[in-house]
Amino acid sequence: MVTTLPARIPVLNIHAYRSGSAAEKKAFVETFGGALEKYGFVSIEGHGIDMGLIRNVYGLLKELFALPVDQKRAYVMGKGGERGYTAFGTEHAKDSKVPDLKEFWHVGQELPSDHRLAGAYTPNVWPTELPAFKAQTMSLYRSLEEVSATMLHALADYFGLPQNTYSDMIVGGNSILRAIHYPPVVGDVPVGAIRAAAHEDINLITILCEATDGGLELLTHDGEWVAVEALSGQLVVDSGDMLSRITNGQIPSTTHRVVNPPDGGNKERYSLPFFVHPYKDCNLEILERFTSAENPAKFPPILADDFLTQRLEEIGLLKKQ
Repeated sequence: MVTTLPARIPVLNIHAYRSGSAAEKKAFVETFGGALEKYGFVSIEGHGIDMGLIRNVYGLLKELFALPVDQKRAYVMGKGGERGYTAFGTEHAKDSKVPDLKEFWHVGQELPSDHRLAGAYTPNVWPTELPAFKAQTMSLYRSLEEVSATMLHALADYFGLPQNTYSDMIVGGNSILRAIHYPPVVGDVPVGAIRAAAHEDINLITILCEATDGGLELLTHDGEWVAVEALSGQLVVDSGDMLSRITNGQIPSTTHRVVNPPDGGNKERYSLPFFVHPYKDCNLEILERFTSAENPAKFPPILADDFLTQRLEEIGLLKKQ
């Protein structure tokens, strides 16, 4: 059963945290942290990201994915789809053998030459057919990176931790802007295949710019699928496996999916999730704040890059070693 979400998940104005009174900031922190703890999802407005920039990027994506397949395949780069193009039907959810009905493009971190992690990440690749693509997508990347740090500040405040506890983890981090194209669902598709099968995100948090069409659903703790979309000017935020891990499960990594379009509404869909990752040698260790004699650590420490590799193998983007 699928229901709609607005009455369940708060819509918060992050301007209250950045520039509001002490009472407004406290209210934001409590509601933001509480929503992630209860649902693993929250909607954000007042973020300051130029909606014209988001529309420009979507316009470029339509041009990008309209290129012939051979031209797009020339931009397959790195292991596990780290950068550039990943072809339709390549990725599948962790527990699914059926590929998702999507293709996508990854834009990743770029660091100055004197940064300690310079050279640690696969370089970005830019489509020569779209000269504006680099500037526009990197501008959006930096804007989303900045607002993600603010959200992580608020989450640290919620738990009574030093404000930079989580935001320091993403400085020079391996965050990814994923540009996704879901073509119309036509012809013969594998039995059970949908645009994005039920899954949890790998990273700390994901920021979803408003998509061009509906289809996103999350699974509640009661086992109910709930439709959720970013309305105009909003961002949808969800928590991932890494955040759940370092909070010892106190923040859930919520299961979600993108379903196929309904009859009569079979059109393409574009979306722009920003996957907020720690730097690759960050230790994903549970803080003492989240453990006790009654609630011991559920997960051993692991480096972010090792955890990412494990998960990429599970979803078919990397071959198991």
